[in-house]
Amino acid sequence: MHIKTIASIISGLNSREFSSVEVTQYYLNRIQQLDGIYNCYITVNEEFALAQAKASDKQRASGNFPLFCGVPIAHKDIFCTKGVRTSCGSKMLDNFIPPYDATVVEKFYHSGAVVLGKTNMDEFAMGSSNETSFYGSVKNPWDTNTVPGGSSGGSAAAIASHLTPGATGTDTGGSIRQPAALCGITGLKPTYGRVSRWGMIAFASSLDQAGPMARTAEDCALMLNVMAGFDPKDSTSINKSVPDYTLDLSHTVEGLKIGVPKEYFQKGLNPETEKAILEALSQLEKQGASLVSIDLPHTNLAVPAYYVIAPAEASANLSRFDGVRYGHRCENPIDLRDMYMRSRAEGFGDEVKRRILVGTYCLSAGYYDAYYRKAQQVRRLIKQDFVSAFESVDVIMGPTSPTPAFEFGSKSNDPIAMYLEDIFTIATNLAGLPGMSVPCGFVDKKPVGLQIIGNYFEEARMLNVAHQFQCVTGWHQQIPEGVKLSSENEEGVN
Repeated sequence: MHIKTIASIISGLNSREFSSVEVTQYYLNRIQQLDGIYNCYITVNEEFALAQAKASDKQRASGNFPLFCGVPIAHKDIFCTKGVRTSCGSKMLDNFIPPYDATVVEKFYHSGAVVLGKTNMDEFAMGSSNETSFYGSVKNPWDTNTVPGGSSGGSAAAIASHLTPGATGTDTGGSIRQPAALCGITGLKPTYGRVSRWGMIAFASSLDQAGPMARTAEDCALMLNVMAGFDPKDSTSINKSVPDYTLDLSHTVEGLKIGVPKEYFQKGLNPETEKAILEALSQLEKQGASLVSIDLPHTNLAVPAYYVIAPAEASANLSRFDGVRYGHRCENPIDLRDMYMRSRAEGFGDEVKRRILVGTYCLSAGYYDAYYRKAQQVRRLIKQDFVSAFESVDVIMGPTSPTPAFEFGSKSNDPIAMYLEDIFTIATNLAGLPGMSVPCGFVDKKPVGLQIIGNYFEEARMLNVAHQFQCVTGWHQQIPEGVKLSSENEEGVN
């Protein structure tokens, strides 16, 4: 059962090969058996999930049911879930029980999905390794001595370890694509504004975007069909019709023009990773696509611009966590000032504090023009690079991450080295473009991700390219050795 994709689970439920209760219980059993190794989940909703599954089976029996009816998924613990703890991976929100559902969560409920639980993540989505979570690091199923990537590392590792067939994630500077690459799964960041941010705890409001994570491009298309759409509750949501993202999956890539940025193949890229990417591009050439060398001249400015803009917005967004209204409050404060200071000092981890300090500095009087305004000007130049490139190509492709998964602790004491892990993903967030990562090989038995960047609102084209690549390659079907162990309770649900 655990090798089934979302598409095959839907097919099995439709043909009554198994029930939603059976498949949900199967995944809950695997979580109980294996999550102690990988630490993918912060909260598991066993009782609630089984109640949802029973209701789904009853709805299916009536003959009138939505597509995802009875399909188990997981949500990154950054999405508010009514009556279920939403921690954002932080001590600050360890006791927070939202009174409402995020729009993304609500959409999956309406689609009939069963929620297994909330996945682990870097604290407030700040990190590229999942080492900053208050609940401990998530382990990469391919090598438990290495990181799964971040901040959506819990979702990525849960899919790679087959503890859920699909999960939601969020991407501020690569936080869906980078863990997808390091864990050997498929992950997609939509165009900014395509998926509602309402009820998604904010890190950097002009960069954050929710997206699907699964084993295949087809599954991501199915999930995006549920997630995408205008939300009047979100002022950044785009009022634009949503296509069926599964319709174009089977189209040929014959004649597709793939832009290959020179800046993505320079010093810093692991040579074996580069080799795997070039072989993947060669495979697409064999399918009829053509490669076009392009320039994205301001790529080297993406990381410094991002690490001014994102911390500045984080500084503003996280000011609400003060120990007054909700979240962590220190014991026995002397006065209001003491309560503010100690609650925030105790509730936030080191990386969050670092970014708040940097952001506050960049926004302070005398430095706003020198740093924040300048970073926004650079952001416009980066966006223009992509606009110019898309005049001559259909998609842009290259590496998702400069290296495969690295060992725990190897970069946690060097913030700059950690930040450079997002060097190929950050620019798409600054430009608001859609991007995705698909597995395309291995380096030292660790997965490598191929990044596909599309023009605005062209998620369907990216998914088509990814699906066609996966039709002729088997990288997305590989399973980590420890995950191949069958569950003790899978009899009758194969």
